[in-house]
Amino acid sequence: MNEHVDAVLATAPEGGQSNSAAVAGEAKNPLLVALGDRVRNLRAQRGLTRKAVALSADVSERHLANLEYGIGNASILVLQQVAGALHCSLAELVGDVTTSSPEWLLIRELLEHRSEADLRRVRVALGEMLGTASVDPARHRRIALVGLRGAGKSTLGQMLAEDLEIPFIELSREIEKLAGCSVREIHDLYGTNAYRRYERRALEEAVQIYSEVVIATPGGIVSDPATFNELLAHCTTVWLQAAPEEHMGRVAAQGDTRPMAASKEAMEDLRRILNGRAAFYSKADLSVDTSGKTLQQSFQALRTVARQSMGLV
Repeated sequence: MNEHVDAVLATAPEGGQSNSAAVAGEAKNPLLVALGDRVRNLRAQRGLTRKAVALSADVSERHLANLEYGIGNASILVLQQVAGALHCSLAELVGDVTTSSPEWLLIRELLEHRSEADLRRVRVALGEMLGTASVDPARHRRIALVGLRGAGKSTLGQMLAEDLEIPFIELSREIEKLAGCSVREIHDLYGTNAYRRYERRALEEAVQIYSEVVIATPGGIVSDPATFNELLAHCTTVWLQAAPEEHMGRVAAQGDTRPMAASKEAMEDLRRILNGRAAFYSKADLSVDTSGKTLQQSFQALRTVARQSMGLV
């Protein structure tokens, strides 16, 4: 289960178009525009609707919309509430941690304007230097599937595990075993931070238990950098991609008709989530685009890249 995308797929209109039209052509303060972009991007990365964030932050949805469009001159207390709803620090919302010390500033200067490929090499080198990178020899025998709900992680993952004759686990089910309740109940009773702790524990236990396994991960696992780093270090990751329309159609085919209640708004939210998470999903070792493919075609594409990665071809 993708904990936030379910809510997004059933979302109601957010009123963004009217706000956008209202401010069209108006000169906006660059600081407020940058702040609005950060709020919108953080919300997309976490897969949260504007309505859900407004409710959690105890501010009106229109107030939050104005903030996102760069016309909301919010007080520091409102920003603190929004940061809490987005599960980030106030510093991350209004700036970033690289302003916190001279060393951070010097490191930022070295990394600024580097390509994504250069930054990836630096990240891997830092992990090795700091002892957080894995030299786990089983990494290439653990296949972890990432992507949004409807990408086919559960179905294709089960098929791949059977083909490779290795175990298959859905990390969401392992999270529920640890918590003793459903993913939805974890969020409702204990909050997102508690869910992230269970998610990290479930992944760590899976890595300890299985030297060979196919893992279907929750769609939002990329929202927590520490857990995503753990996944990248111990598993060969495969991003299962699909067009937003196919994500929506597959969810409906599973029996969830809620998206159709507000299909236009839900599709816009789904595209926003995909855009917000795509940069993180793209850090996966491999990718398979299932758009326009039959189940068997998608499986064959996944089987090929997985077997190549495991040295079986």
